[in-house]
Amino acid sequence: MTTYMEGQIVDENVEFTLVELCRVSGASAEEMTLWVSEGVFEPAGERPEEWRFSGVALRRVQTAQRLAHDLEINPPGIALALDLLDEIEALRARVKRPRGA
Repeated sequence: MTTYMEGQIVDENVEFTLVELCRVSGASAEEMTLWVSEGVFEPAGERPEEWRFSGVALRRVQTAQRLAHDLEINPPGIALALDLLDEIEALRARVKRPRGA
């Protein structure tokens, strides 16, 4: 019997290599390389073997996959959509913050 577990990593200090991120997200290295070239992700490191992605990248990869596979959005559109989703999240956090804080 195989048990699968799904979760979200919220610790930004966690780092993934390209291989690790592909393994935990199910994304292919080709997808990730294309998304990096289109600005969807900005890993630390110069070459794919050196790339390091933060823990937040896992959630972004999952969202990028849904946008690509379910809605058939191209990589530049994915980059734009993720940027807009980040802005919405920042605005929501700002609205929830008490005045004077």
